[in-house]
Amino acid sequence: MPVKKTELHLHLEGAAPPGFIRSLAAERHEDLSGIFDAAGNYAYRGFEDFLRVYEAASSVLRGPRDYARLLAEVLERSAEEGVIYTELFVSPEFCGCGDLAAWRDHLAAMDEVAVRMRAQGIDSRGIVTCIRHLGPDRARRSAICAAETAGTWITGFGMGGAEAVGRATDYAWSFDCAREAGLGLTCHAGEWSGPDSIRDALSLGCTRIGHGVRATEDAALMRDLAEGQVTLEVCPGSNIALGLFRGWSAHPIARLADAGVRVTVSTDDPPFFHTTMRREYDRLASAFGWADDEFRQMNRWAIDAAFCDEATRDRLRKEFS
Repeated sequence: MPVKKTELHLHLEGAAPPGFIRSLAAERHEDLSGIFDAAGNYAYRGFEDFLRVYEAASSVLRGPRDYARLLAEVLERSAEEGVIYTELFVSPEFCGCGDLAAWRDHLAAMDEVAVRMRAQGIDSRGIVTCIRHLGPDRARRSAICAAETAGTWITGFGMGGAEAVGRATDYAWSFDCAREAGLGLTCHAGEWSGPDSIRDALSLGCTRIGHGVRATEDAALMRDLAEGQVTLEVCPGSNIALGLFRGWSAHPIARLADAGVRVTVSTDDPPFFHTTMRREYDRLASAFGWADDEFRQMNRWAIDAAFCDEATRDRLRKEFS
């Protein structure tokens, strides 16, 4: 399997190691013991509880300095896994409660880290993410933050959170705002909700879908995804840890690829799901017999779909030629 990897679906706050969060909580004399198990790992039961623990862990991240420290930690760990390019979801909701001035301060600190880490061999871009279960009005604030800071590190816009809340089309204003600013569009869909949620995301102009694994329930949709060269940001370890599928061999990523759908591999919120990029590759290789050719193709698809400039894309393509 290739040593070098690309990753398109990584939540910055969700990639925070438990030890990092415990250390910040200790600095502030805050008790977050309820979100960890006896071994010090994140502890939750089911998706709704996962969101609660995720937001509790993120609550101790305050200010540009914390986010700069976190980004450096996450990129260093990604580089250890062989990742040379990654795109991270980051929300203005957590970086200044959607306030544009506060978001600019956070972004400046993260951009400085991104530049430094690029020189050390791992390139990255940021995808501003609105949080679905906070509603369309709050999403507009995130979209404005994204549009006002588009360029350099911020190159995309997306939506995460609880898929069961409303429909993606309720957030059309935010996606239109981001598109007009020249940002690439993605959206979590087809994970906890069915194929229609993927269609809603496509109607917003998304060229990528976060997860999208339930497309296998609709043969016509799979054909549309394949013909439209829509890329799925698949996170198998996350899906399995949250109980969507019973094991690696039952995961639909191979069926999607066999149907001609462009699939990529990501870790989503790795410490929550006890995974790494290396582990994802190893388990997929064991489950489906995939080797260099399959993983190289998925990395090429990821590069084609990346929200980056053409010079970066050309450089990355050479790594997997």
